[in-house]
Amino acid sequence: MILSFSGVVLLGVVVFIFFRKDGLKGSHACTAVLFGFYLSSTAIAPSIKAGGESLASLLGGIKF
Repeated sequence: MILSFSGVVLLGVVVFIFFRKDGLKGSHACTAVLFGFYLSSTAIAPSIKAGGESLASLLGGIKF
């Protein structure tokens, strides 16, 4: 649960930066949110979640 919450916060920050710096329009942000909302209820959602968890574990395993 913490991973998904921090992922949502990270993506929210990225969208906010795009909105402020790169001129992301509110309608584009709303469309992206709706796309993500509807995508989460499709059959591909478990694959996307597994890919995100795999990427997070890969990044978590990198040692500097």
